[in-house]
Amino acid sequence: MQKVLLTAHILGLLIQRGYEIVTTVRSEDKASKIRKAHPNAKLSIVVVADIAAPNAFDEVVKTPGLDVVLHTASPFHFNWTDAKTELLDPAITGTTSILKATKEFAPSVRRVVVTSSFVSMLSVAGLQDPNKVFSESDWNPNTYEDGVKGDKVTAYRVSKTVAERSAWKFVQEEKPNFDLVTICPPLVFGPTAHELNSLSEINTSNERFVDLVQGKWKNEILPSIGVNLWVDVRDVALAHIAAFEKQNAGGKRFFCVAGKFCNRDIVIATRKNFPELKDKLPSEDVRGGEYPPVVPGYDNSRATEILGIDWLDFERSTIDNIKRLLAAGA
Repeated sequence: MQKVLLTAHILGLLIQRGYEIVTTVRSEDKASKIRKAHPNAKLSIVVVADIAAPNAFDEVVKTPGLDVVLHTASPFHFNWTDAKTELLDPAITGTTSILKATKEFAPSVRRVVVTSSFVSMLSVAGLQDPNKVFSESDWNPNTYEDGVKGDKVTAYRVSKTVAERSAWKFVQEEKPNFDLVTICPPLVFGPTAHELNSLSEINTSNERFVDLVQGKWKNEILPSIGVNLWVDVRDVALAHIAAFEKQNAGGKRFFCVAGKFCNRDIVIATRKNFPELKDKLPSEDVRGGEYPPVVPGYDNSRATEILGIDWLDFERSTIDNIKRLLAAGA
């Protein structure tokens, strides 16, 4: 049986498939919750308080017999004042440190799967081009210097881009025993893998669903601006596992996207499936949330064919998401 190092949470599927797992968390409190939730799993938990610290993963990768590393953890926040020292450099270090440690201390590892993002592929010009079709061949053209000097959105996008580029550069130059796969999702929707203790645990992408069911869109639907591409969190999890189970996935990027969406689509799916929320939802004559004038295309054929993903549809994702939110008190 293969042994997998997981630096964040795709636990459920790995446990279901019988893998022996070593996972990292940032606190002992989080570790105890995972142990309680999975008492019978073949699971070891290691606390790594700061994943962006140099040599952060040196000790955990010394676990005997590791076959695969799934690196899905990445520091991200907008609470910084200096993009270079607080966002860009930690993003690079957080990715390269796991690769360096794996090369040096875990010669048995044959593949490393890293979670990247669609923002490492997009360009502002591409988002405004109705003829553009994004695929794995695309790279964000913004440079490290753009990230240092730009606004917070640009800095975040650059941090993901330079982190992924540094991973590919490491493999090319260092020629380790393992190959690399990167997973690039756009906005990630869908239910959390665990029961929510409070709505404070909701990620930024899913805040719009909370606002809807709490009545904040009753008089005006939030405009659909920015990126109008999405994927369900469960498909992202499947993609990570398929990325190491499928031999021919090695050495490839995967654009994991299910389709296009607008905020009005969320309202329509919710109105159809949750009649008990009628008083909190916008009526059919309330405007807003339509598709913007331009939504570029996408090509997810590589992930569909090689990883074998049968993408969950938007209505199913919305239903499951809102059920989980309502159970948490939304």
